[in-house]
Amino acid sequence: MGGSRFEMAMGPDARPWRFDFAVADDAGGTPRHVQLARALVREIQRGRLAPGARLPGSRTLAASLKLNRKVVVAALDELVAQGWLEALPARGTQVAQSLPAMPVADAQPVRARGARGSTTNAVRFTLNDGIPDARLAPLDVIARAQRRALTTLGRSGLGYSDPAGDPVLREVLAHFVNQARGLACKPEHVLVTRGSQMALSLLALTLVERGDVVAVENPGYVPGWRAFEFAGASILHVPVDAQGLVVDVLEAKAKRLAGRLKAVYVTPHHQYPTTVPLSPERRMQLRALAEKLGFTIIEDDYDYEYHFDGTPLLPLSAAASSRRGTVYVASLSKLIAPAVRLGYIVADSALTARASAVREILDRQGDIVLERAIAELIEDGELQRHARRARQIYRERRDVMLTLLRSDPRLRSMLEVRPPAGGLAFWLSASETVDIRAWAQAAAARGVGLTPGSAHLASGNVRAFRAGFASLTPDELAVVVDLLGASLEETTPTATDRKSSHAPSRRSRRLAG
Repeated sequence: MGGSRFEMAMGPDARPWRFDFAVADDAGGTPRHVQLARALVREIQRGRLAPGARLPGSRTLAASLKLNRKVVVAALDELVAQGWLEALPARGTQVAQSLPAMPVADAQPVRARGARGSTTNAVRFTLNDGIPDARLAPLDVIARAQRRALTTLGRSGLGYSDPAGDPVLREVLAHFVNQARGLACKPEHVLVTRGSQMALSLLALTLVERGDVVAVENPGYVPGWRAFEFAGASILHVPVDAQGLVVDVLEAKAKRLAGRLKAVYVTPHHQYPTTVPLSPERRMQLRALAEKLGFTIIEDDYDYEYHFDGTPLLPLSAAASSRRGTVYVASLSKLIAPAVRLGYIVADSALTARASAVREILDRQGDIVLERAIAELIEDGELQRHARRARQIYRERRDVMLTLLRSDPRLRSMLEVRPPAGGLAFWLSASETVDIRAWAQAAAARGVGLTPGSAHLASGNVRAFRAGFASLTPDELAVVVDLLGASLEETTPTATDRKSSHAPSRRSRRLAG
């Protein structure tokens, strides 16, 4: 353990701020940036750092505390996400004027209404699908861009517009995906939608006729399946393994369909829900099969913006010699916040024109003000800067959760824990002795919501579940993993044997009531 001190004057009439910080190398695997973040929160809670107090730059803090600057930057970014600090453009970081009322991890349990003496909790944490942390959303930046968009558009620009989307945004998106994802598209190839789900629904209504077959990954994205079923398609479920969609099975099943296979819907970069990428060999195999049988590949570039290890894979659409035969779907909602509904389709111009006609019937047009604002943020590089910052925070959170899962004796022998190379969730496979449904019920009673992996299957069960980490801070992740371990002890005999070696933490017991 080593310690160091930082000292600075907080104002002409204020006492100097003296900050003593020592890295605990034996802190149960707690990363250094998390230790620093917790220490800074204590300084704020004690009033030693008042709301509005300006913090020194990351280089100054790193040099004084004898820490790597990346550690300091990660700690400051985490506290901005949690609401303890505010990042001011070109002015640095200061303590937030409005502080969080109470750390979520220390919140008291909520008893079920009317349950006398019951310790049943409302779900306080959800191991969700991999939803981004809305606390990171650059709300002020978006609000300013929308105000500028209103001024730029003026009253004449607020009438009905192109159902394919704001022409300015379509041009910006074409340039953006060409650079970021290796496509070779023009603005007329782009159709702006209210998120990827609308994109899939429009494609289903445009491409599919009753009696057609659409192949999908199993396990996979069930709302996408529903969009194709609603349009009249029959769904062909194709298994997924460690290399993604099993194309050999797809080919064998397709041969029995007598030409009725209209499209294959895939998530090749980070397969949903298992997170595995489609291997290079299978990518080539799928492209060749599409050309041979004449079906369309609908590629959902799911979570492409959050790739942590190695070089991101280029889309299947990037290898296409023309737009025909492949359709590319992506969303900007994960970059900003789920409530900001903005997605897009890239396809040949004939298909986007047909889909635009369908969109005009259903929704007339998108939000022109939001679309123009997002176009500005992409052109200025603001959205890309936010993506880099968010990606670093989510990488840190992934690593924290990985360490927690592998260090908990109740969990590490019962779960297969593989770190996802990208995306915002783990796919955790359990041993044969684990009853996932019983575990989920026990976890819910302790305030943690998790969804069994069978929810992503066409039928049957799987001893696995998807555990999103992005929307939880490191402290919240520590509580959640501890409660998962306690819930597993309750429902799995072999995990109960380890009870004496890892009792629930005091913080988790307080949350559980």
